[in-house]
Amino acid sequence: MHLITDTAELAAACDCIAAHPFVTVDTEFLRETTYYPKLCLIQLASPEEAVLVDPLAPDLDLAPFFGLMINEAVVKVFHAARQDLEIVWLLGRVLPTPLFDTQVAAMVCGYGDSVGYEQLANDLAKARIDKSSRFTDWSRRPLTEAQLAYAESDVTHLRQIYLALKADLDASGRESWVAEEMAVLSSPATYEVKPENAWLRLKGRVRKPRELPLLMEVAAWREREAQSRDVPRQRVLKDDALMDIVQRGPRTVEALAELRSVPNGFERSRSGGEVLAAIERAGAIDPKTLPRLERERGRPTNGAVLDLLKVLLKAVADAERVAPKIIASSDDLEAIASDELSDVPALQGWRRGVFGEKALALKNGTLSLRIQRGRVVVS
Repeated sequence: MHLITDTAELAAACDCIAAHPFVTVDTEFLRETTYYPKLCLIQLASPEEAVLVDPLAPDLDLAPFFGLMINEAVVKVFHAARQDLEIVWLLGRVLPTPLFDTQVAAMVCGYGDSVGYEQLANDLAKARIDKSSRFTDWSRRPLTEAQLAYAESDVTHLRQIYLALKADLDASGRESWVAEEMAVLSSPATYEVKPENAWLRLKGRVRKPRELPLLMEVAAWREREAQSRDVPRQRVLKDDALMDIVQRGPRTVEALAELRSVPNGFERSRSGGEVLAAIERAGAIDPKTLPRLERERGRPTNGAVLDLLKVLLKAVADAERVAPKIIASSDDLEAIASDELSDVPALQGWRRGVFGEKALALKNGTLSLRIQRGRVVVS
């Protein structure tokens, strides 16, 4: 299997691929020791050929690849596209369009939540994937024949998977369901990581309103530090240490040193000083400008309503032959249980017609659930 390392050869391959209606795409990358993913390999397959591209080759310009990604005449097919698209956006500042994600399509076609590539390859392409090379070091050169064969199989079987799912969607008339999800994946906002929003990852661990400004400032500091050093967040400061700082709110070097979760010497480092400065900034935030904390998860006062909505979701998903996750998330259900005017995906677009209206009717007592022959029936 040939590995493209030359720009002219890549341009010629992309020109050939562009003559076809679709191209399947995958990437291999590493990010265990970095904040940003390190792209190590690109796999492309048209209906007639497959090519492997080495982005680590010193003289390779990926411009032809980025050009192919924005060619409107060619559908770009990925499986579980989000991380691949993040890499394309970070390196080329472009997003593939038009886009088709086989994992999303499979959920619409009734293959369950977050179905894996191996299952679809087995079910739709009648192929078995050798996963022995999946977690190898893709940055080492030369790549082995086993690695190259595995990488190629990630896009060759994807061709049959795409064609089978597309035919299913054409028959069911649900192409628009997938299109709504592709619009989200195709938005640059999906991949823009703003340090000021880093606290949202940990908001569920905030116990008191006074902790919120501390979390917002310290989490933003950690995110900026991880980005600037290109290291994982946990390398800068572990979540447990961050939350300990948020809950204790140390104002001095001595108080910071007393926290057992904070690494030894951290309080005397540059980072320690910046954390104390972040805590001071948090103290100056006007509480009236802070977002409201969501009600603690678990069993809210409307827990019985939430349970009924979960049953309804399962019944609707079974009847429609789609994965429940593609219709409504747990957050959607909790929001609807608390407020029927909630601005959530389950109450918008096709989801509202399939599930949202039924959920509201159930809350208002104009729809009921009953058992018939061992199955939940909506009536």
